[in-house]
Amino acid sequence: AGPLGGLMAFFLWNLPGLIVLTLCGILIETYVDPNNPPWYLVGLPPAAISLVFKAFYGFGMKLDTLGICLSLMSCMVAILINGDERIRPTSSQFVFPSLLAIGGILALLDSKRKNPLGVYGSPSKGWDAEDESLMKRIGIPLWMGGFFFLVWLAVLILVICLVDVAKVDNDYLEIFETMYRIGSIIFGGGQVVLPMLADEVVPAWMTEDRFLQGLGLAQSMPGPLFNFSAYLGAVYQKVPGALIAYLGLFGPGVILIFAIVPFWARLRHIQWFKVVLSGVNATAIGLVGAACVLLWEAAIRTAADAMVFCFALTLAIVFNIQAPFVILAGGIVGAILSEEALNLGKEPYCA
Repeated sequence: AGPLGGLMAFFLWNLPGLIVLTLCGILIETYVDPNNPPWYLVGLPPAAISLVFKAFYGFGMKLDTLGICLSLMSCMVAILINGDERIRPTSSQFVFPSLLAIGGILALLDSKRKNPLGVYGSPSKGWDAEDESLMKRIGIPLWMGGFFFLVWLAVLILVICLVDVAKVDNDYLEIFETMYRIGSIIFGGGQVVLPMLADEVVPAWMTEDRFLQGLGLAQSMPGPLFNFSAYLGAVYQKVPGALIAYLGLFGPGVILIFAIVPFWARLRHIQWFKVVLSGVNATAIGLVGAACVLLWEAAIRTAADAMVFCFALTLAIVFNIQAPFVILAGGIVGAILSEEALNLGKEPYCA
């Protein structure tokens, strides 16, 4: 159905999560005490973190030797950024893209060695009639792909200049710039952006508890984890904030997809490009590992939290229960252990 069909399918896929998470963000901001979460929310953060661990485990099991090394490198650097008082956590906006580029370069260099650490497939066949047919069906010519790339770059430069250079003081512009910048410089799934999102919005927009409660809600919704942006924007600036955050985080990916699609049929046959992509992907997986470490520290504060985490992780990995039901089960266990019910496991976990 071409670009319009793609956009329509994408929007309808995201729409339920967008609506529900926007509503949840507004209700939590309006009615929930940020320093004293109610019993029905206390189990969500540890259950949500268990799904991040599951994602890291699943990604990590597919890595080769070089991939493990690249993942470990990026994981350690990301933890360091958030664990040294001499390093500003917001420096991740420069460090993370640099790590991804380094990972791609190291993979390319490794592929040239006689005995590489990575596993690289043989070059695929070149351009053929099937590729030509695919390009006609998509309906985006090469020149338009280049135009979309320039649009993405122009918007990125403009919003950064307005916020960081011109110092324009506007909450909605701040939301869009933050989300658009993060969406532009991060490669990989939704879990990869979590460390950067936490660095940017906590405590500037919300407390750590509200961030983690929203993460749990986002993982229980249909659609991609990037819908989390709607919750973050709603907590900060209600419905307008939700829509702007949603457009900001999703915008770069959508624009770049349309920019790359016309070139993809050719690029996917280029061996060095596939090698670089594998290195970038492995490095991005390390950022998911860092999210596990950093978010664990924030979410697991009592023995009850640790119990919910173990229960939810077992459901997710051993029994392969779907994410919404893992979040629901974790929320129920957390409610049972809460002070309003059995009041168990309230001693500090890391005392």
